[in-house]
Amino acid sequence: MIPLSYNLRSLKVRKTTTLATAGGIGLVVFVFAAVLMLSAGIKKTLASSGRPDVAIIIRKGSDAELSSAVDTPSVGLILAGKEVARRKDGKSDGVGELAVVLLLDKLGTDGGVSNAALRGVPEDVYEFRPEVKVVEGRKAKPGSDECVVGRAIRGRFKGLDLGQQFELRKNRQLKVVGVFESGGSAFESEVWADVDSVRSAFGRDGIVSSVRARLTDASQLAAFKTSIESNRQLGLEVQRESDYYEKQSEGTSLFITTLGTIVAFFFAIGAMIGAMITMYSAVANRKREIGTLRALGFGKRAIMTSFLLESLLLALIGGVAGAGCSLAMGFVEFSMVNFQSWSEMVFRFEPTPKIIIGALLFATAMGFLGGLFPAVRAARMTLIKALKE
Repeated sequence: MIPLSYNLRSLKVRKTTTLATAGGIGLVVFVFAAVLMLSAGIKKTLASSGRPDVAIIIRKGSDAELSSAVDTPSVGLILAGKEVARRKDGKSDGVGELAVVLLLDKLGTDGGVSNAALRGVPEDVYEFRPEVKVVEGRKAKPGSDECVVGRAIRGRFKGLDLGQQFELRKNRQLKVVGVFESGGSAFESEVWADVDSVRSAFGRDGIVSSVRARLTDASQLAAFKTSIESNRQLGLEVQRESDYYEKQSEGTSLFITTLGTIVAFFFAIGAMIGAMITMYSAVANRKREIGTLRALGFGKRAIMTSFLLESLLLALIGGVAGAGCSLAMGFVEFSMVNFQSWSEMVFRFEPTPKIIIGALLFATAMGFLGGLFPAVRAARMTLIKALKE
């Protein structure tokens, strides 16, 4: 076996080509890892919005809250189920909410606009979602034209910051009086206002988009689902909230992963070609070295293994650099339109050990494929031919 120090010395001697090739592989690994981190971040953001012991009820046939409508008399009937938990005051632990979108001016763009999610919530929403905390300002007063904004979407649109106001409907302003956090969930990309105010502004009197009910136990979902869906007059369907948000993430996550994978694939081809050119050049410039190695008694397999190992080392250098740089994306927030809610949602890149390991394996695969043919060529070179040139 040819010593590893031989390969390290060779890479050190060829600094320029080593850095160029490793840089190309590092760029590919960075893109590949960043795409997977963003996909994981989308799933985590939406998954953290759902709880296994909460059921969400929407109109049958609707794929999201935005297209659902549940009349208010049905809310009381839904929450009266024996599977629904009760609060200390004996009231059913559930809420009916209205989800709509607003077209607002997006800051940081030249006249650009986008949709922002507006959720009409009842006064007791904070009791139902104790993880939601108003961290600046105060809660909006019931029945008023006031609202609170999520931390993630704060300041991303004109008027969506503490003390500012924006137009809910023509000649009707909604004032931001507070900023809330909810553990990084999708709710932080929403604006919350009084449900009755939102109803009247959008002409949705007498309806809500969805009903959420906390169950006495997560295992009660099947029984609760049967009791609600068996009533054909209601025309509703029940899902576990965590499952609902998992489905909501599928479209956006698939789009990001597919697009990123296609980009990374073509980048990877370029990086492998670069690695292959580098290794072919190394073989051409080191024919005498190869001949000397053969003369010293090293066989074809040892020479092939040595050159292949050198290519893997080259790829690993780039892979470690790219994966290391991608970790910095964990501090970056990224906003895009969620395909299910058609509103702007803020996601965070989510680095995980699985993604980093996968990125390094991807780099190793590029190094193997890029170095295989040059290594075979080096191994096939005869002793006489190598020493002649």
